[in-house]
Amino acid sequence: MGDTINNTGNDIFKGFHYDKDGDGIVVVTMDMDGPVNAMNDEFKAAIAWVVDKLKAEDGLAGVVIASAKNTFFAGGDIKQMLQAQAGEEDVLFNSVSELKGHLRSIEKLPVPVVAAINGTALGGGLELCLCCDYRVALDAKGILLGFPEVSLGLLPGGGGVVRTIHMLGIEKALPLVLEGTQFNIEKGVELGLVDAAVASLEELVPAAKAWIKANPESCIKPWDKKGYAIKNGGVTDQKTVQMLSGLTAMVFAKTRGLLPAPGRILSLAHDVLVVDFDTALRLETKGLIELVLSPVAKNLMSSSFVQLNQINSGVSRPKNIEKIRVGKVGILGAGMMGQGIAYACAMSGIQTILKDVSQQAAEKGKAYTDKLLSKRVAKGRLSEEKKAGILAMIEPTDNAADLQGCDLIIEAVFENIKLKAAVTKESEPMLAPHGVFGSNTSTLPITLLSEASFQPEKFIGLHFFSPVDRMPLVEIICGKQTSDETLAKAFDFAKQIRKIPIVVNDSLGFFTSRVFGSYLDEGVRLLVEGADPVFIDNMGKSIGMPVGPLAIFDEVSLELNRKVAETQKELGLFGTVSDVTFATDIAEKLVTEFGRGGRYHGGGFYEYPSDGEKYVWPQLYDLFCRAGFDIAEQDLKDRLLFRQVIESLNCLEEGVLRSVPDGNIGSLMGIGAPAWTGGYIQFVNTYGLARFIGRCEQLEASYGERFKCPAIVLEKYASGSFFQ
Repeated sequence: MGDTINNTGNDIFKGFHYDKDGDGIVVVTMDMDGPVNAMNDEFKAAIAWVVDKLKAEDGLAGVVIASAKNTFFAGGDIKQMLQAQAGEEDVLFNSVSELKGHLRSIEKLPVPVVAAINGTALGGGLELCLCCDYRVALDAKGILLGFPEVSLGLLPGGGGVVRTIHMLGIEKALPLVLEGTQFNIEKGVELGLVDAAVASLEELVPAAKAWIKANPESCIKPWDKKGYAIKNGGVTDQKTVQMLSGLTAMVFAKTRGLLPAPGRILSLAHDVLVVDFDTALRLETKGLIELVLSPVAKNLMSSSFVQLNQINSGVSRPKNIEKIRVGKVGILGAGMMGQGIAYACAMSGIQTILKDVSQQAAEKGKAYTDKLLSKRVAKGRLSEEKKAGILAMIEPTDNAADLQGCDLIIEAVFENIKLKAAVTKESEPMLAPHGVFGSNTSTLPITLLSEASFQPEKFIGLHFFSPVDRMPLVEIICGKQTSDETLAKAFDFAKQIRKIPIVVNDSLGFFTSRVFGSYLDEGVRLLVEGADPVFIDNMGKSIGMPVGPLAIFDEVSLELNRKVAETQKELGLFGTVSDVTFATDIAEKLVTEFGRGGRYHGGGFYEYPSDGEKYVWPQLYDLFCRAGFDIAEQDLKDRLLFRQVIESLNCLEEGVLRSVPDGNIGSLMGIGAPAWTGGYIQFVNTYGLARFIGRCEQLEASYGERFKCPAIVLEKYASGSFFQ
């Protein structure tokens, strides 16, 4: 579509269809190459062509901007932004400014312009809509609006920050650009970003044209009128000053200063209040470019967009195998994990058999779903009728015969190999002929567990994360005999229940549990060396971990760690893949000598009073802390971070990780890796391979062989390549 086709009022240029009707209204329909319309070089050329043509148009009465795609407009070209390099600031500034100039020209046309929003418009797509005088949208399920840029380390740089503040006022605008929340058309109308909604696609463009005819003079934006003052007060307004001050403190507390985009947005918001509209647009461009070139944005765009899309599109799924849908699933064990998996399955419309050793225990497991659904009903997000329908999908039972005909059975019992073997042998014969068996183990090798199966090629690991209703990831583990067909079915099931699947090979602890264990172990090592436990946990949070290593150890349970270690020792597996002996030894000591099993068991490293904040168990100081202990703060931070990064790289080198995207998304969504890193493997790219090698050498010399740089990094550095 690179050529222009000229005829009477109907032209095409690079996927932009230009059609002028008898009333003088031009409909510009975007239908660019590829699956979506995007703000790339093709768009820049096309929008420039459109603007020039509209400016020269005789008898122009109005303009409608529409889309021929299922989505209205997908936003900026992330891959193009990833290619931007330091030293290109002026080129980037001019490029973005040129594009924004075209949008400003549309905004200043002497005729009304309407966006006819037929599908999702995010980021640059919504910014295009805001340039228009009026926005009419198709009110259909699944259509979303919003500014997700902050989640990628960016800010809305096509006028999004400036226009939302001018249109809505700073109080309503800032949450939209700071939080990256996506919202439906109804919410868009409520906010004032959508002016009208229609029920069918056929009504959309006619409604846009009707508004143009009824409002021929509505073509000057408020901020382009003489005497205009920004909505709801400017920077001298006391309420605004207090809000900006409070938000600044809140953002810093939330990001710990590790994510620059929210702070940059707040700074820009202040500027918008004190400068004119066009100056604000230029400042917005400057802010965008600073963020695009930052390591944090590179990390977030690489992992949270490019690699996440690769995973969701099935890069880890075997090819040429027909997709399947699970109609009936069996879950063995109605405890914390089993009940969570049952909820996820029922919410996806899957008939779910929830089996436990007693009917009472199974019923209790189903009650978990009832509780979660009742909260949704109370908030008006679910009707009683739909709640009843979801609950009806779960059949609690103590009878293995009820599992007959299941497409998938998932065991979610305790990490004991004998127990897992017993439930496998009891339930596996109930599978449908095409069915597969999954184990929700978090540490035990799938190949070992599959020895209890009469068809190990249909046996696979499905590691869910707690709480299942909130955690988005499923770690799929392939045993030595797991077939591609079984993997494909497991992958499809994970997608069916709206989870993000990563695929790894078999190993003790697989990927996520193995790396997570290294974080706990390093925290305990620091404790044994004499560091203050509060300081250790604060440093964990200061690198961006959700919780410090000792505090999270309490949450996952020292007693559970001890029992898992016992099982691994019985099997001769303990310590065979990574050294986490410090964590295990101290857990053993605290449990057996002091009865400190973790939070669930009454307390571990911390005490948990019923009427106050937790505090460090006082005897911990007597046992471990020592006067005069001294460590550089950066060393402590790097020990907690590098230990996990190195373990992730070891998993990649050993073939436990099948791909870099699996490692990055797995660490972000399964382990809680700091968002700014983009995942533990992506972190190495922007930290710099040479710098990473050097820092590993320093840490190894000071603290031990566990910080030895993996050979895979040296190989990448020698070849001049990166992890991707």
